[in-house]
Formats: sequence, structure tokens, C-alpha cells
Amino acid sequence: MDNKKEFVPYIPASKITPEITVASVTMGILLAVVFGAANAYLGLRVGMTVSASIPAAVIAMGVIRIIMRKNSILESNIVQTIGSAGESVAAGAIFTLPALFLWAAEGKTEKPSMTEITLIALLGGLLGVFFMVPLRNALIVKEHGILPYPEGTACAEVLLAGEKGGANAGTVFAGMGFAALFKFIIDGLKVVSGEISLRFKGYAGEIGTQIYPAVMSVGYICGPRISSYMFAGGLLSWMVIIPLIVLFGSEIVLYPGTAPIGEMFESGGASAVWSSYIRYIGAGALAAGGIMSLIKSLPLIAKTFADAMKSISGRGAISNERTARDMNFKIVIIAILILTLLVWLIPAIPVSLLGAFIVVIFGFFFATVSSRMVGLVGSSNNPVSGMTIATLLIATLLLKITGSNGVSGMVSAIAIGSIICIVTAIAGDTSQDLKTGYILGATPKKQQIGEVVGVAASALAIGGTLYILDSAWGFGSNELGAPQATLMKLIIEGVMGGNLPWGLVLIGVCIAIAVELIGIPVLPFAIGVYLPIQLNACIMIGGVIRLVMEKTKRNEDEKKRIINDGILFCSGMIAGEGLIGIFLAILAVAGLGEFIDLSGFIPNPVMIIGGIVLFEIIILTVLKFSLWKKRVNIDE
Repeated sequence: MDNKKEFVPYIPASKITPEITVASVTMGILLAVVFGAANAYLGLRVGMTVSASIPAAVIAMGVIRIIMRKNSILESNIVQTIGSAGESVAAGAIFTLPALFLWAAEGKTEKPSMTEITLIALLGGLLGVFFMVPLRNALIVKEHGILPYPEGTACAEVLLAGEKGGANAGTVFAGMGFAALFKFIIDGLKVVSGEISLRFKGYAGEIGTQIYPAVMSVGYICGPRISSYMFAGGLLSWMVIIPLIVLFGSEIVLYPGTAPIGEMFESGGASAVWSSYIRYIGAGALAAGGIMSLIKSLPLIAKTFADAMKSISGRGAISNERTARDMNFKIVIIAILILTLLVWLIPAIPVSLLGAFIVVIFGFFFATVSSRMVGLVGSSNNPVSGMTIATLLIATLLLKITGSNGVSGMVSAIAIGSIICIVTAIAGDTSQDLKTGYILGATPKKQQIGEVVGVAASALAIGGTLYILDSAWGFGSNELGAPQATLMKLIIEGVMGGNLPWGLVLIGVCIAIAVELIGIPVLPFAIGVYLPIQLNACIMIGGVIRLVMEKTKRNEDEKKRIINDGILFCSGMIAGEGLIGIFLAILAVAGLGEFIDLSGFIPNPVMIIGGIVLFEIIILTVLKFSLWKKRVNIDE
């Protein structure tokens, strides 16, 4: 007997309850914009984003059950479906599109227009949703019990535990409020230092930490293992490679630097050496890590694609029950064809017919891969960077061979890569959401419509977010390093022009290979090599706090609740800091930031002490809302 046919969702197919309502759509759009903007800010700072599904689900449960006094789990599911789309669109966009701003800053091209950014995000997001529609039956239904879809299953568990929704929603909102306050004190009023560094006499190394709640929250959510890999990469670059460069090259002018290394270090410290050299080493390590993760996944990729194609060919036997209804397959095919033509024909998108062909072929292939990969290993281990790098390498080579080279070819390549990256991210997110809906008994067609709504809302918001952040601080700056986009830019420039400092890039490649050989995950280590040590150290502190939670002497259920409360609070802190970061960027662009800046009235030693004290308060708030949180017995 086929066990998969025996699965009965929480809401049976015969029962119809509200799903797409004014309340669920409005709340979902709001969360898509909020979490999309917050994750854009986070990704541009630390090179990674975090899933918005669970915090969105918790907020939905809290609002719908507690404030609106409705018992509608499928309505809450639509909220998280729409809301989580914003994070995925943001991830795909900020990993690639800032490269266009970086070229504009170098005088190579014009800044991308808001229309261009919006259309690239919208078309990529819609293709990601539509590519996933014919795969749902193959991967979600037929593979139920085989593909766990960790985030989708966890989100369903959160929604099913509805009686805890109010308290947990309060935890998320508390995190947002505290982080907003901390961020405003650090970067708005500027009454405390946002970064504390320690330098050594006679040694060019440097170590320290940032004190931002969102950065620390990334470490808590990722856990101690990933955090330690990132910190190890930072130690290698800031405490080993930078001192070696200064020690042996003090009198040398080394490309791409323009002054002797010793003079550069004396004037700008270790940060100047990092900016000129380490970023290329880190980019080489990141590129190698992405390609290696893709190569390791090739057997699974081939099997995934073959299985999906076999399943699609047998769609005729699918049930017509409410819980099995997808969007009309013919309409989906027509929509994909129209979107592909729009990629080619819309003047604002710099993609040729060849580029549009690359988009549809690679898009469907990587959407299939992404959907199955997240089902097996979760969204955090989905090799989106590797797939985007592979797309960029092939697309750039094809464009160069066909005569589309120079700046126009580079812009076209990044547009193609952006669409593919967004397709891949959205396909993975849609898969997790559909798994949640399958467990709960949602209507797939309504969830797919919800994904379209979420994509449209976040696509409209992402252009403004990128423009505000770039105008305030500039991509590639200390505030917004944009590591993934810088990597994509370097890859395209390397293929098109061949003028990169290849020696530095190859050092990074060899570091990645060595790390892979000793069994350490390459990508988090490579991100650590690329990013400033202060940022890595702050992430590590978050990982240590998570480790304390994991080692606490409580029973397993209590320990799980403590850790989950910490994740919810930290998710709220990421959203809160991201929103205030964008608010401060608006003030900076408007020329109003200096009116609230009080740093000129406070001595530097006082600011440093204040930063240390504030960081301790941030850590205590995490403990207060997780380890020390008062809980009522839900069984009473």
C-alpha cells in the first residue's frame, strides 16, 4: 500500500475555511515589504539572509488569533506565504544587482533605474513561482515522507501550535522594538561606538567586534558551528594574511594598491590592506566554494531533474480535491512564455534574445534543483551562490563569444544572473511554503497566488531600498560591503576583461580547496575570509549565546522552547535593525542625519565604554526573552 496516499492534512480537503482574505493579503504584503527590506540591509552587510517564514507565521498567528480573535490557521498560512516571498526576492536581488551600482560608481555605466530593478525582480520572482507549479506534485506530494523540507515543516509546527501564537508574536515584536532602539542609539544619535577594535604594537593584525543586534542575531540563528567557521576565516585574513602582507611587502606597491603597503597600513590600518587585497582573496575563496558546492551536488541535480520530468509527464492522474488544485497548467506555460519574451523585449532590461533563452533554460533547471535541494537539506544549504556563479560564467562566455562584450556585455550578464538568482531563491521559498500548506491542508492554487502577490509587493519595494542604501553609504563601503554582489562583479570582469589581480584570487581559491580537503564547509569560511573581523566576531558572539542555550541543563522540550524563543527574538531584532537602518539612510539622503548626531559632544573613551555596556545589554535582552523567559504551562 502507498503510505503517501494515506496522509491526511490538518484541515481535510472536504472542509473549506478562509485563506485569501483582505486581512491575510494586507498583512502578508506588509510583512513581505518589511522582511524584504530588512533582509536586503542584512544581506548587504553580512552576505547572507535569514528565513522570514517562521517569524511571519508567528506574527500572523498573534494578530489573527489574539487581536482579530479569529481561529483561521489557513489565513495565517497565507500571511507567511506572502511575507516570506519578500525575503527571497531581496536575497536574489542583493546578491547581484548592487554590481550595477558599483560599476556606476566607477564611471563605467549609468546607475540602474528603479524601473529596471523592479522589472528584473518581478520577472525573476514570477518565473520562480511558475516554474515551481508543475513540480509541486512531484516533490511535495509524491515525495512526502522522503523530502523533509525542514523550514516548511517547522513553519507548519509553529502554526499548529496556535495556542502559543500570542506570546511568541510578542517575542518577535519585542526583538523588533529593542533592536530599533539600539540601532538608533548607535547609528542615529551616535552616542556609543558601533565597533570596538584592538590593535597590537609591532604587529599588523587587528581584532575586535561590532555591537549591532542584527549581526549578533545572525550568529545565534546560524548556530555555533557556522559562526565558528566564519570567525576562523576572519582570523586567517586579519591575524595571519594581513600581517604577512605588511611584514614582507612594506616597501612594495602591489596591484591593485597604488601606494607602498607600509604607507597604506600606517595611514589606514589593517582595514586599508583588507580593502585593497583581502577582498580579492575572499572573492576567490567564495567563488571556489560556490563552484565546489555545485559540483558536489551534480549527481543529486541530475537525479532531481530526471525525477521531476518523469513526474510532470504523469500529471493527468492528479486528484481534483481542494488540497490538490494548482494553478491551471496551460495558463502557467503561457505565462512563462510571455515572461520570457518580456525579458527580451522590455527596453529597460538589458537582455538579448540569447540572454532570454539562457534565462528560461537555466531558470527552469535551477528552479528544479533548488526545490529538491531545500527539501533535502533546507534553504540554508541551498547552493544558490554556486548556481548563480555557474550561470554568470556561462552567460558571460556566451555573450563574449557572440560579440556582446565590454560594459554592455557585463551589464547584460549581471541582469541574466540576477533573474536566475531570484528564480532560484523564490523556487526554494515556494517549495517550503507549499510543504507547510500540504501539512496544514491549504489550497495550493491560493498559496501560489499568494506567492505572486508577495513577489509583486517586494519587487516594487526592493528598488527603492537599494537606491536609499546606496545613496546613504554606497555599496562596497564599510557599512554595506555587499560581498556577494562584489564577487559576481569580479567574476564578470575577470571573464570579460581579464584584468583582475589573479594572484590574489588564486590564493583564495587554494585556501578554499585546502579547507574543503580537511572537511570544513567552504562557504561560511570563505565569507569569514572576505568580511571584516569585527563583523565575524559579533556573529561568533551570537553563536556562543546559542551554544549556551544548547548546553543548558534543562529537559529537551524546555531546551527546544528556549532556543526557539531566542530565534524568534533574534528574527525580530534583524527586522527592527533593518527598518531603522533604512530610516536612518532616508535621513542621511535628506541631509537630516547630522541634526541627531551627538557624537561631537562625547569623548571617544566614553563612547567605547558606552558601546561595551550597550553590547552587554543587547546580550541580556536575548537571555531575558529566551533563557529567562517566564512561560505558562500550555497544558493547564
